[in-house]
Amino acid sequence: MTVDGLAEYGMEPMTDANIRSFLSSRSVGVLGLPTDGVPMLRPLSFWFDGKDSLYFVYVLGEESRKHDLSQQVEAARFLVYSAETPFNWRSVLLTGSLSEVPESDLAPLLDAMEIRWRPDLFEQASVDEPTALYRFEIDERTGIKHLGLPPGFEAPADDRVD
Repeated sequence: MTVDGLAEYGMEPMTDANIRSFLSSRSVGVLGLPTDGVPMLRPLSFWFDGKDSLYFVYVLGEESRKHDLSQQVEAARFLVYSAETPFNWRSVLLTGSLSEVPESDLAPLLDAMEIRWRPDLFEQASVDEPTALYRFEIDERTGIKHLGLPPGFEAPADDRVD
């Protein structure tokens, strides 16, 4: 079934303003990078600049397949979602390009970035290991949401006896 077909059940597209607001309130998503076989998917913390870019800090270590693939891709996808209940959820899918931020541009970006959530082990590793800052430039964005009960679906009756 298509997204349009699910509208009768209460799902609706998100506006650009909804998408920007949602991205501004979130800090974790899933990066999808193409490979010769199945896509590589990695959960990542991110910072949204409020316009058209996300930023990721990669901890590189001795080997980083994510870093290697990011250097080669023409396009990537990033999924950010929230599912509070079966009747209250949002999903934003972004398509764009990835590029390593040049060292000359790092200082102002790192000052502006606010990473609200990041696993502690990556915080610790980023102190000891080499890191790279990547920019995900958003070319396409789509979002869908379902907030509330679908049409015709009744909330459970109150069990109290009067």
